[in-house]
Amino acid sequence: MINPAYQLRDPNETYALRTQEWQQLSEKWLPVTPPGVIWRYSRSHKPCDIKQGWKLHIAATVLSAGQILDAVAPYLNRRDVLFKGPTSLDQLQKLNAGVEYAYSQVGKFITVYPRSPHEAKSLVRELHKLTRGFPAPNIPFDFRFRQDSIVFYRYGSFESLHVEDSNGNRVSALRDEDGKLVPDPRYAETARPEWVPPLFANEGLAPVQSSPLLTDYRPFKSLSQRGKGGVYKAIDFTSSLPRPCIVKEGRYCGETSWDGTDGAHLVAHEEIVLRSLQAKGIPAPAVIDSFELQRSKYLVTEFIQGTTLDELLRKRQRRLRLDRIVTHAIQLASLMNRIHEAGWAWRDCKPANIIVDKNDGFRPIDFEGATPIDVVQRRIWSTSNFTPGLSVAGSGRLSDLYAFGAVIYFMIAGQLPARENPVALKILRRNTPDELSKFVHGLLNGSILSARDAWQELHRFKLSA
Repeated sequence: MINPAYQLRDPNETYALRTQEWQQLSEKWLPVTPPGVIWRYSRSHKPCDIKQGWKLHIAATVLSAGQILDAVAPYLNRRDVLFKGPTSLDQLQKLNAGVEYAYSQVGKFITVYPRSPHEAKSLVRELHKLTRGFPAPNIPFDFRFRQDSIVFYRYGSFESLHVEDSNGNRVSALRDEDGKLVPDPRYAETARPEWVPPLFANEGLAPVQSSPLLTDYRPFKSLSQRGKGGVYKAIDFTSSLPRPCIVKEGRYCGETSWDGTDGAHLVAHEEIVLRSLQAKGIPAPAVIDSFELQRSKYLVTEFIQGTTLDELLRKRQRRLRLDRIVTHAIQLASLMNRIHEAGWAWRDCKPANIIVDKNDGFRPIDFEGATPIDVVQRRIWSTSNFTPGLSVAGSGRLSDLYAFGAVIYFMIAGQLPARENPVALKILRRNTPDELSKFVHGLLNGSILSARDAWQELHRFKLSA
Protein backbone atom coordinates (compact mmCIF):
# COMPACT_ATOMS: atom_id res chain seq x y z
CA MET A 1 0.00 0.00 0.00
CA ILE A 2 1.35 3.41 -0.94
CA ASN A 3 1.58 5.98 1.83
CA PRO A 4 -1.12 8.66 1.31
CA ALA A 5 1.59 11.28 1.88
CA TYR A 6 2.85 10.46 -1.59
CA GLN A 7 -0.44 11.53 -3.14
CA LEU A 8 0.18 15.23 -2.44
CA ARG A 9 -0.55 17.41 -5.45
CA ASP A 10 1.11 20.72 -4.55
CA PRO A 11 4.45 20.30 -6.40
CA ASN A 12 6.35 22.77 -4.19
CA GLU A 13 5.17 21.15 -0.96
CA THR A 14 5.80 17.67 -2.33
CA TYR A 15 9.28 18.60 -3.55
CA ALA A 16 10.30 20.03 -0.16
CA LEU A 17 8.95 17.03 1.75
CA ARG A 18 10.45 14.37 -0.49
CA THR A 19 13.89 15.98 -0.88
CA GLN A 20 14.23 16.42 2.88
CA GLU A 21 13.30 12.77 3.36
CA TRP A 22 15.75 11.69 0.65
CA GLN A 23 18.65 13.59 2.20
CA GLN A 24 18.12 11.89 5.55
CA LEU A 25 17.74 8.41 4.06
CA SER A 26 20.68 8.70 1.66
CA GLU A 27 23.02 9.98 4.37
CA LYS A 28 22.09 6.92 6.42
CA TRP A 29 22.16 4.21 3.75
CA LEU A 30 24.39 5.72 1.01
CA PRO A 31 27.18 7.43 2.95
CA VAL A 32 29.99 7.11 0.38
CA THR A 33 29.98 10.09 -2.02
CA PRO A 34 32.79 10.03 -4.60
CA PRO A 35 33.45 13.44 -6.18
CA GLY A 36 32.36 14.22 -9.72
CA VAL A 37 29.63 11.57 -10.08
CA ILE A 38 25.86 11.57 -9.68
CA TRP A 39 25.85 8.47 -7.45
CA ARG A 40 26.13 7.72 -3.72
CA TYR A 41 27.28 4.26 -2.57
CA SER A 42 26.42 2.04 0.38
CA ARG A 43 30.07 1.30 1.13
CA SER A 44 33.54 1.29 -0.38
CA HIS A 45 34.67 -1.51 -2.69
CA LYS A 46 35.99 -4.68 -1.08
CA PRO A 47 38.27 -7.44 -2.46
CA CYS A 48 35.28 -9.81 -2.60
CA ASP A 49 33.44 -7.52 -5.04
CA ILE A 50 33.57 -8.69 -8.65
CA LYS A 51 34.10 -6.51 -11.73
CA GLN A 52 31.50 -8.01 -14.04
CA GLY A 53 28.30 -9.97 -13.72
CA TRP A 54 24.58 -9.62 -13.16
CA LYS A 55 23.60 -6.16 -11.95
CA LEU A 56 20.19 -5.51 -10.48
CA HIS A 57 18.13 -2.35 -10.92
CA ILE A 58 15.25 -1.20 -8.75
CA ALA A 59 13.06 1.41 -10.44
CA ALA A 60 11.32 4.33 -8.72
CA THR A 61 9.62 7.64 -9.31
CA VAL A 62 10.61 10.77 -7.40
CA LEU A 63 7.52 10.24 -5.26
CA SER A 64 8.21 6.59 -4.37
CA ALA A 65 12.04 6.73 -4.12
CA GLY A 66 12.26 7.40 -0.40
CA GLN A 67 9.90 4.59 0.57
CA ILE A 68 11.65 2.15 -1.73
CA LEU A 69 15.12 2.95 -0.36
CA ASP A 70 13.77 2.63 3.18
CA ALA A 71 12.29 -0.77 2.27
CA VAL A 72 15.37 -2.35 0.64
CA ALA A 73 18.41 -0.67 2.24
CA PRO A 74 18.30 -2.51 5.61
CA TYR A 75 18.15 -5.88 3.82
CA LEU A 76 20.98 -5.02 1.41
CA ASN A 77 23.04 -3.63 4.28
CA ARG A 78 22.64 -6.88 6.25
CA ARG A 79 23.80 -8.82 3.19
CA ASP A 80 26.81 -6.47 2.90
CA VAL A 81 26.17 -6.17 -0.83
CA LEU A 82 27.33 -3.04 -2.65
CA PHE A 83 24.58 -0.77 -4.01
CA LYS A 84 24.22 2.81 -5.20
CA GLY A 85 21.56 5.48 -5.71
CA PRO A 86 21.47 9.01 -7.12
CA THR A 87 22.85 11.96 -5.16
CA SER A 88 19.48 13.71 -5.25
CA LEU A 89 15.90 13.31 -6.42
CA ASP A 90 16.61 16.01 -9.00
CA GLN A 91 19.14 13.60 -10.53
CA LEU A 92 16.56 10.79 -10.42
CA GLN A 93 14.14 13.05 -12.28
CA LYS A 94 16.77 13.61 -14.97
CA LEU A 95 17.50 9.87 -15.19
CA ASN A 96 13.80 9.10 -15.55
CA ALA A 97 13.42 11.67 -18.32
CA GLY A 98 15.97 9.89 -20.53
CA VAL A 99 17.04 13.18 -22.14
CA GLU A 100 20.09 14.60 -20.36
CA TYR A 101 21.26 11.07 -19.59
CA ALA A 102 20.84 8.17 -22.01
CA TYR A 103 17.39 6.71 -22.57
CA SER A 104 18.77 3.40 -21.27
CA GLN A 105 19.09 5.03 -17.81
CA VAL A 106 15.34 5.57 -17.39
CA GLY A 107 14.12 4.08 -14.12
CA LYS A 108 17.55 3.08 -12.76
CA PHE A 109 17.10 4.27 -9.22
CA ILE A 110 19.08 1.72 -7.19
CA THR A 111 21.78 -0.46 -8.74
CA VAL A 112 22.86 -3.56 -6.81
CA TYR A 113 26.12 -5.42 -7.50
CA PRO A 114 25.80 -9.12 -6.55
CA ARG A 115 29.00 -11.14 -6.12
CA SER A 116 27.74 -14.26 -7.91
CA PRO A 117 24.81 -15.50 -10.01
CA HIS A 118 23.56 -17.42 -6.98
CA GLU A 119 23.52 -14.26 -4.86
CA ALA A 120 21.87 -12.34 -7.71
CA LYS A 121 18.98 -14.83 -7.83
CA SER A 122 18.32 -14.68 -4.10
CA LEU A 123 18.57 -10.88 -4.07
CA VAL A 124 16.13 -10.50 -6.95
CA ARG A 125 13.52 -12.67 -5.24
CA GLU A 126 13.78 -10.88 -1.90
CA LEU A 127 13.92 -7.39 -3.40
CA HIS A 128 10.78 -8.18 -5.39
CA LYS A 129 8.96 -9.08 -2.16
CA LEU A 130 10.16 -5.90 -0.43
CA THR A 131 9.11 -3.58 -3.27
CA ARG A 132 5.87 -5.18 -4.48
CA GLY A 133 3.15 -2.60 -4.99
CA PHE A 134 5.34 0.49 -5.31
CA PRO A 135 4.82 2.58 -8.47
CA ALA A 136 7.80 2.79 -10.81
CA PRO A 137 8.59 3.11 -14.52
CA ASN A 138 9.76 0.35 -16.79
CA ILE A 139 13.53 0.13 -17.40
CA PRO A 140 14.38 -0.11 -21.12
CA PHE A 141 16.49 -3.05 -22.34
CA ASP A 142 16.63 -4.83 -18.93
CA PHE A 143 14.92 -8.08 -18.01
CA ARG A 144 11.99 -7.60 -15.61
CA PHE A 145 11.84 -10.25 -12.88
CA ARG A 146 8.05 -10.53 -13.14
CA GLN A 147 5.37 -8.56 -14.93
CA ASP A 148 4.29 -6.98 -11.62
CA SER A 149 7.85 -6.33 -10.42
CA ILE A 150 9.92 -3.14 -10.24
CA VAL A 151 13.12 -5.22 -10.01
CA PHE A 152 15.09 -5.56 -13.25
CA TYR A 153 18.44 -7.11 -14.15
CA ARG A 154 21.02 -7.29 -16.89
CA TYR A 155 24.53 -8.63 -17.40
CA GLY A 156 27.40 -6.17 -17.74
CA SER A 157 30.61 -4.69 -16.43
CA PHE A 158 30.64 -3.09 -12.99
CA GLU A 159 33.42 -0.79 -14.20
CA SER A 160 33.37 1.94 -16.82
CA LEU A 161 34.94 0.17 -19.81
CA HIS A 162 34.92 1.24 -23.45
CA VAL A 163 36.04 -0.11 -26.80
CA GLU A 164 35.70 0.88 -30.44
CA ASP A 165 33.00 -0.94 -32.36
CA SER A 166 33.19 -2.02 -36.01
CA ASN A 167 32.27 1.52 -37.10
CA GLY A 168 34.99 3.15 -35.03
CA ASN A 169 32.58 4.47 -32.40
CA ARG A 170 33.51 4.43 -28.71
CA VAL A 171 30.96 2.22 -26.94
CA SER A 172 30.50 0.60 -23.54
CA ALA A 173 32.36 -2.70 -23.17
CA LEU A 174 32.66 -5.85 -21.09
CA ARG A 175 35.06 -8.79 -21.15
CA ASP A 176 34.30 -11.99 -23.05
CA GLU A 177 35.10 -15.54 -22.00
CA ASP A 178 38.77 -14.98 -22.85
CA GLY A 179 39.04 -11.68 -21.00
CA LYS A 180 39.02 -9.62 -24.20
CA LEU A 181 37.15 -6.30 -24.29
CA VAL A 182 34.09 -6.50 -26.55
CA PRO A 183 31.08 -4.21 -27.08
CA ASP A 184 28.43 -4.55 -24.39
CA PRO A 185 25.11 -5.71 -25.95
CA ARG A 186 23.24 -3.55 -23.44
CA TYR A 187 20.65 -2.42 -25.98
CA ALA A 188 20.00 -5.88 -27.40
CA GLU A 189 16.76 -7.69 -26.60
CA THR A 190 18.63 -10.33 -24.60
CA ALA A 191 20.29 -7.90 -22.10
CA ARG A 192 23.16 -10.36 -21.79
CA PRO A 193 26.00 -11.76 -23.97
CA GLU A 194 25.33 -15.04 -25.72
CA TRP A 195 27.98 -16.90 -23.71
CA VAL A 196 26.29 -16.07 -20.38
CA PRO A 197 23.51 -18.47 -19.31
CA PRO A 198 20.13 -16.96 -18.34
CA LEU A 199 19.70 -15.96 -14.71
CA PHE A 200 16.15 -17.36 -14.67
CA ALA A 201 14.62 -20.05 -16.87
CA ASN A 202 11.71 -17.89 -18.03
CA GLU A 203 13.94 -14.90 -18.78
CA GLY A 204 12.33 -12.32 -21.05
CA LEU A 205 9.17 -14.34 -21.52
CA ALA A 206 5.93 -12.41 -21.22
CA PRO A 207 2.37 -13.33 -22.17
CA VAL A 208 1.41 -12.07 -25.62
CA GLN A 209 -1.52 -9.68 -25.35
CA SER A 210 -3.94 -8.74 -28.06
CA SER A 211 -3.16 -5.16 -28.95
CA PRO A 212 -4.31 -2.55 -31.47
CA LEU A 213 -0.60 -2.02 -32.11
CA LEU A 214 -0.50 -5.51 -33.61
CA THR A 215 -3.69 -5.21 -35.62
CA ASP A 216 -5.08 -1.72 -36.23
CA TYR A 217 -2.09 0.63 -36.00
CA ARG A 218 1.39 -0.57 -36.98
CA PRO A 219 4.21 1.73 -35.82
CA PHE A 220 7.20 1.68 -38.18
CA LYS A 221 9.25 4.72 -37.15
CA SER A 222 10.09 6.23 -33.77
CA LEU A 223 9.93 10.05 -33.94
CA SER A 224 10.89 10.63 -30.31
CA GLN A 225 11.66 8.52 -27.26
CA ARG A 226 11.98 9.53 -23.63
CA GLY A 227 10.89 8.44 -20.19
CA LYS A 228 7.30 9.66 -20.35
CA GLY A 229 6.68 7.82 -23.63
CA GLY A 230 7.33 7.67 -27.34
CA VAL A 231 5.89 9.19 -30.49
CA TYR A 232 5.67 6.92 -33.53
CA LYS A 233 4.72 7.21 -37.15
CA ALA A 234 2.38 4.35 -37.97
CA ILE A 235 0.01 2.95 -40.56
CA ASP A 236 -3.70 3.06 -39.77
CA PHE A 237 -5.33 -0.10 -41.13
CA THR A 238 -8.81 0.75 -39.82
CA SER A 239 -9.68 3.08 -42.71
CA SER A 240 -10.86 1.88 -46.11
CA LEU A 241 -7.38 2.64 -47.45
CA PRO A 242 -4.32 2.33 -45.18
CA ARG A 243 -3.08 5.79 -44.21
CA PRO A 244 -0.28 7.24 -42.11
CA CYS A 245 -1.05 8.27 -38.54
CA ILE A 246 0.72 9.26 -35.34
CA VAL A 247 0.69 7.07 -32.24
CA LYS A 248 1.57 8.83 -29.00
CA GLU A 249 2.46 6.65 -26.03
CA GLY A 250 2.10 7.83 -22.42
CA ARG A 251 3.86 5.43 -20.07
CA TYR A 252 2.55 4.48 -16.67
CA CYS A 253 4.87 6.16 -14.09
CA GLY A 254 6.86 7.67 -16.95
CA GLU A 255 8.57 10.85 -15.72
CA THR A 256 6.23 11.15 -12.76
CA SER A 257 6.31 14.80 -11.73
CA TRP A 258 6.09 16.41 -8.32
CA ASP A 259 2.36 17.00 -8.88
CA GLY A 260 1.81 13.24 -9.38
CA THR A 261 1.20 13.30 -13.13
CA ASP A 262 2.93 10.76 -15.37
CA GLY A 263 3.18 10.08 -19.10
CA ALA A 264 -0.11 8.18 -19.18
CA HIS A 265 -1.92 11.08 -17.51
CA LEU A 266 -0.44 13.59 -19.98
CA VAL A 267 -1.55 11.62 -23.04
CA ALA A 268 -5.05 11.10 -21.59
CA HIS A 269 -5.21 14.84 -20.94
CA GLU A 270 -4.03 15.66 -24.45
CA GLU A 271 -6.89 13.64 -25.90
CA ILE A 272 -9.37 15.79 -23.96
CA VAL A 273 -7.73 18.99 -25.20
CA LEU A 274 -7.55 17.85 -28.84
CA ARG A 275 -11.19 16.77 -28.92
CA SER A 276 -12.20 20.12 -27.42
CA LEU A 277 -10.14 22.06 -30.00
CA GLN A 278 -11.43 19.86 -32.81
CA ALA A 279 -15.02 20.62 -31.77
CA LYS A 280 -14.24 24.33 -32.15
CA GLY A 281 -12.80 23.88 -35.65
CA ILE A 282 -9.22 24.60 -34.58
CA PRO A 283 -6.76 22.80 -36.91
CA ALA A 284 -5.01 20.74 -34.21
CA PRO A 285 -4.48 17.05 -35.05
CA ALA A 286 -7.73 15.10 -35.29
CA VAL A 287 -8.12 12.23 -32.82
CA ILE A 288 -8.57 8.85 -34.50
CA ASP A 289 -8.54 6.51 -31.50
CA SER A 290 -7.22 5.93 -27.99
CA PHE A 291 -6.68 2.84 -25.87
CA GLU A 292 -4.81 1.48 -22.84
CA LEU A 293 -2.19 -1.25 -22.82
CA GLN A 294 -0.40 -2.47 -19.69
CA ARG A 295 -1.55 0.66 -17.82
CA SER A 296 0.02 2.95 -20.43
CA LYS A 297 -2.13 5.24 -22.56
CA TYR A 298 -2.01 5.45 -26.37
CA LEU A 299 -3.45 8.22 -28.50
CA VAL A 300 -3.81 7.87 -32.29
CA THR A 301 -4.09 11.09 -34.29
CA GLU A 302 -3.96 12.14 -37.92
CA PHE A 303 -0.57 12.53 -39.57
CA ILE A 304 -0.21 16.10 -40.84
CA GLN A 305 1.73 16.41 -44.08
CA GLY A 306 4.15 19.31 -44.01
CA THR A 307 7.26 20.58 -42.26
CA THR A 308 7.67 22.26 -38.90
CA LEU A 309 8.23 26.00 -38.80
CA ASP A 310 11.53 25.25 -37.06
CA GLU A 311 12.71 23.09 -39.97
CA LEU A 312 11.51 25.67 -42.48
CA LEU A 313 13.44 28.49 -40.84
CA ARG A 314 16.62 26.51 -40.27
CA LYS A 315 16.76 25.24 -43.88
CA ARG A 316 16.67 28.72 -45.38
CA GLN A 317 20.01 30.24 -46.30
CA ARG A 318 18.45 33.74 -46.08
CA ARG A 319 15.98 34.98 -43.48
CA LEU A 320 12.31 35.44 -44.33
CA ARG A 321 11.19 38.75 -45.74
CA LEU A 322 9.53 40.98 -43.15
CA ASP A 323 6.20 41.09 -44.98
CA ARG A 324 6.07 37.28 -44.96
CA ILE A 325 7.01 37.24 -41.27
CA VAL A 326 4.08 39.54 -40.51
CA THR A 327 1.77 37.29 -42.56
CA HIS A 328 2.93 34.30 -40.50
CA ALA A 329 2.58 36.29 -37.27
CA ILE A 330 -1.01 37.29 -38.13
CA GLN A 331 -1.87 33.65 -38.78
CA LEU A 332 -0.25 32.54 -35.51
CA ALA A 333 -2.00 35.33 -33.55
CA SER A 334 -5.35 34.26 -34.99
CA LEU A 335 -4.61 30.62 -34.11
CA MET A 336 -3.54 31.55 -30.57
CA ASN A 337 -6.67 33.65 -30.10
CA ARG A 338 -8.92 30.79 -31.21
CA ILE A 339 -7.17 28.38 -28.81
CA HIS A 340 -7.65 30.86 -25.94
CA GLU A 341 -11.30 31.50 -26.84
CA ALA A 342 -11.82 27.72 -26.79
CA GLY A 343 -10.75 27.88 -23.13
CA TRP A 344 -7.19 26.57 -23.34
CA ALA A 345 -3.67 27.86 -22.89
CA TRP A 346 -1.30 25.97 -25.22
CA ARG A 347 1.81 26.38 -23.02
CA ASP A 348 4.12 24.85 -25.61
CA CYS A 349 4.06 27.27 -28.53
CA LYS A 350 7.37 27.04 -30.40
CA PRO A 351 8.47 26.57 -34.04
CA ALA A 352 8.98 22.81 -33.55
CA ASN A 353 5.29 22.48 -32.58
CA ILE A 354 3.91 24.40 -35.58
CA ILE A 355 3.52 22.40 -38.79
CA VAL A 356 3.35 24.38 -42.02
CA ASP A 357 1.10 22.40 -44.34
CA LYS A 358 1.09 22.30 -48.15
CA ASN A 359 -1.21 25.36 -48.26
CA ASP A 360 1.21 27.37 -46.07
CA GLY A 361 -1.27 27.05 -43.20
CA PHE A 362 -0.24 26.62 -39.57
CA ARG A 363 -1.25 23.43 -37.71
CA PRO A 364 -0.47 23.39 -33.95
CA ILE A 365 0.63 20.13 -32.29
CA ASP A 366 1.61 18.87 -28.82
CA PHE A 367 -1.05 19.84 -26.28
CA GLU A 368 -0.23 17.51 -23.39
CA GLY A 369 0.80 20.50 -21.25
CA ALA A 370 -2.24 22.63 -22.15
CA THR A 371 -4.27 24.01 -19.24
CA PRO A 372 -7.55 25.87 -18.79
CA ILE A 373 -6.89 29.46 -19.83
CA ASP A 374 -7.66 31.19 -16.51
CA VAL A 375 -6.18 28.61 -14.14
CA VAL A 376 -2.86 29.66 -12.60
CA GLN A 377 -0.35 26.80 -12.80
CA ARG A 378 2.46 26.20 -10.32
CA ARG A 379 4.21 23.87 -12.74
CA ILE A 380 6.29 25.42 -15.53
CA TRP A 381 5.75 23.42 -18.69
CA SER A 382 6.94 25.34 -21.75
CA THR A 383 10.35 24.81 -23.38
CA SER A 384 12.86 27.03 -21.55
CA ASN A 385 13.69 29.30 -24.52
CA PHE A 386 9.98 30.06 -24.95
CA THR A 387 9.12 30.51 -21.27
CA PRO A 388 8.76 33.91 -19.55
CA GLY A 389 10.19 34.83 -16.17
CA LEU A 390 8.83 33.14 -13.07
CA SER A 391 6.62 36.16 -12.30
CA VAL A 392 4.23 35.27 -15.14
CA ALA A 393 5.10 31.61 -15.79
CA GLY A 394 1.99 30.41 -13.92
CA SER A 395 -0.32 32.34 -16.25
CA GLY A 396 -1.06 30.23 -19.30
CA ARG A 397 -2.30 33.24 -21.26
CA LEU A 398 0.82 35.36 -20.64
CA SER A 399 3.09 32.36 -21.12
CA ASP A 400 1.55 31.77 -24.56
CA LEU A 401 1.94 35.45 -25.50
CA TYR A 402 5.60 35.43 -24.46
CA ALA A 403 6.19 32.27 -26.55
CA PHE A 404 4.40 33.95 -29.48
CA GLY A 405 6.74 36.93 -29.16
CA ALA A 406 9.78 34.65 -28.99
CA VAL A 407 8.68 32.91 -32.22
CA ILE A 408 8.36 36.22 -34.08
CA TYR A 409 11.67 37.44 -32.61
CA PHE A 410 13.32 34.25 -33.88
CA MET A 411 11.81 34.69 -37.36
CA ILE A 412 13.09 38.29 -37.58
CA ALA A 413 16.51 38.00 -35.90
CA GLY A 414 17.45 34.36 -36.51
CA GLN A 415 18.11 33.95 -32.78
CA LEU A 416 16.06 33.64 -29.62
CA PRO A 417 15.58 36.54 -27.20
CA ALA A 418 17.35 36.64 -23.85
CA ARG A 419 14.79 36.26 -21.08
CA GLU A 420 16.12 39.37 -19.37
CA ASN A 421 16.65 42.52 -21.47
CA PRO A 422 16.50 41.00 -24.98
CA VAL A 423 18.55 42.80 -27.62
CA ALA A 424 16.48 45.29 -29.60
CA LEU A 425 15.42 43.92 -32.98
CA LYS A 426 16.65 47.08 -34.72
CA ILE A 427 20.18 46.13 -33.66
CA LEU A 428 19.90 42.59 -34.99
CA ARG A 429 18.03 43.52 -38.19
CA ARG A 430 18.34 47.18 -39.09
CA ASN A 431 15.34 47.41 -41.40
CA THR A 432 12.90 46.19 -38.74
CA PRO A 433 10.13 48.84 -38.46
CA ASP A 434 9.93 50.53 -35.06
CA GLU A 435 6.26 49.59 -34.77
CA LEU A 436 7.00 45.88 -35.30
CA SER A 437 9.94 45.94 -32.89
CA LYS A 438 7.81 47.63 -30.22
CA PHE A 439 5.06 45.05 -30.77
CA VAL A 440 7.39 42.05 -30.33
CA HIS A 441 8.98 43.49 -27.19
CA GLY A 442 5.48 44.17 -25.87
CA LEU A 443 4.72 40.45 -26.14
CA LEU A 444 7.97 39.60 -24.37
CA ASN A 445 7.54 42.04 -21.49
CA GLY A 446 3.87 41.23 -20.85
CA SER A 447 2.39 44.59 -21.87
CA ILE A 448 0.20 42.95 -24.54
CA LEU A 449 -2.42 41.07 -22.57
CA SER A 450 -4.40 39.06 -25.14
CA ALA A 451 -3.96 37.23 -28.42
CA ARG A 452 -6.90 39.22 -29.84
CA ASP A 453 -5.08 42.49 -29.09
CA ALA A 454 -1.98 41.07 -30.78
CA TRP A 455 -3.95 40.00 -33.84
CA GLN A 456 -5.64 43.39 -34.19
CA GLU A 457 -2.37 45.29 -33.81
CA LEU A 458 -0.60 43.15 -36.41
CA HIS A 459 -3.32 43.93 -38.93
CA ARG A 460 -2.48 47.63 -38.70
CA PHE A 461 1.12 47.15 -39.87
CA LYS A 462 1.93 48.46 -43.34
CA LEU A 463 5.22 46.99 -44.48
CA SER A 464 7.06 47.36 -47.73
CA ALA A 465 8.44 44.32 -49.46
